[in-house]
Amino acid sequence: MLLALLLCYAGFTALCLSTDRHHGELLRSKPSPQRRLGWRASGWLLLLGSIWPAVAVAGWSQGLVEWCAVLMLSALLLVLLLPYLPRLALSLAGAGLLASPVAAFVTL
Repeated sequence: MLLALLLCYAGFTALCLSTDRHHGELLRSKPSPQRRLGWRASGWLLLLGSIWPAVAVAGWSQGLVEWCAVLMLSALLLVLLLPYLPRLALSLAGAGLLASPVAAFVTL
């Protein structure tokens, strides 16, 4: 479930970076339309890709339920961090993406 959590959090962060407000707040620039589309596509791909580890660990019936819980937890964490510690929210997403290969090997 750790890998699913890391991928969900990174996916939600990428979706946040596809908006003008959060992109300007976190990266201090306005996104171009191509960059906005790239952030949005990578966010959705990360969220869809996070289904795989949840289902691989617990099966379809329990895995989808746990995936929904991980989705809510990662969204809650991001929503709580963005107003108060936005740079930490971005750093956690980057660290999560760097740690995701390690989490993949741990679950196998």
